[in-house]
Amino acid sequence: MAAGPRLTPQTIAVLRVLLVTPTTPRYGLEIAREAGLKTGTLHPILARLQHAGWIESFWETPADHEDQGRPRRRYYRFTGDGAQTARRAIAEVSVSGAGPSELRPQPGY
Repeated sequence: MAAGPRLTPQTIAVLRVLLVTPTTPRYGLEIAREAGLKTGTLHPILARLQHAGWIESFWETPADHEDQGRPRRRYYRFTGDGAQTARRAIAEVSVSGAGPSELRPQPGY
């Protein structure tokens, strides 16, 4: 697993949205709305979380979106230990008193 992502307030907001139902895949626009972010801010965060190994993504099947006449959605969910890693990292930010942008969780957390 790569080193943890920088935990900005926006990254923490995304993690908190995903932690509400950690095993449920969520699509980008849904996450953006719930986190109060624009998609241009959200997608780089999701890319960093995926690169760090905290989340994974997959595209929905064509039949799911074609029947509804909308664009295809990319879904995101935590990896096997991603939710636990996210909880620990958020707790570490809270306990340490460090500003979110100053803390990078150690690999394996």
